Amino acid sequence: MTILLVVMFAIHGIRMLLPVTLDEEVLWVFGFVPARYDASLIATQIPGGIGASIWSFLTYAFLHADLAHIGFNMLWMLPFGSALARRFGATRFYIFLAITAIAGAVAHLLTHPHEVAPMIGASAAVSGTMAASLRFAFQSGSFLSFRRGDADAAARIPALSLWRALQNGRVLAFLAVWFGMNFITGIGVIAIGTHGQSIAWQAHIGGFLAGLLLFSLFDPISRAATPDERADRPSLSDGVQSRDDATSRDI
Repeated sequence: MTILLVVMFAIHGIRMLLPVTLDEEVLWVFGFVPARYDASLIATQIPGGIGASIWSFLTYAFLHADLAHIGFNMLWMLPFGSALARRFGATRFYIFLAITAIAGAVAHLLTHPHEVAPMIGASAAVSGTMAASLRFAFQSGSFLSFRRGDADAAARIPALSLWRALQNGRVLAFLAVWFGMNFITGIGVIAIGTHGQSIAWQAHIGGFLAGLLLFSLFDPISRAATPDERADRPSLSDGVQSRDDATSRDI
């Protein structure tokens, strides 16, 4: 997680040192431009060529408009991303971030197929980490519960199934607030950054849904059993041999 923060701020710091014209070139080459995939001649006028049409699905997430933009994203990434990184491990975590960022780009492309302005920012990936964390964040002992343990233990609490998570009152309240905030930012009531950019809220939703739906594919921790599943498990009184009575034991 620390590496991610360093990389994000380092990239932004380097861009701040670039001449304006060169920085604009960086935005066109590495930002996500839906019009790049337009069959019309306009696509040939966008810098970056075929390479940019591939890597920009991911590289846009490393660029931010200003310090307020990157600061806002990293502020949200810290609690949710840190918990997820501890839970998944570094490799799974970074692959997960990449997939949620790509999902955000795809959602933006589908909803803005002719958009010429580059989309930038890690918000889709941040949204993905928030969605994934909901599967375990409100469990007793986890990092958003009232009785949390240490950070490592809190990140490894067994997760709820997607169906059970969507029946949890605290998860539903969080979803209502999150979608509400995206709605009001989408209509321009809340501005993030100082340059008056429009908010690509569809990309946020794409990353969020990807994080929510794909969590189980990355999670190495066994999920929490339902009351019915616990009731179905055999007990010692049902004739199951105890560990102490076993003829072979692990030493």
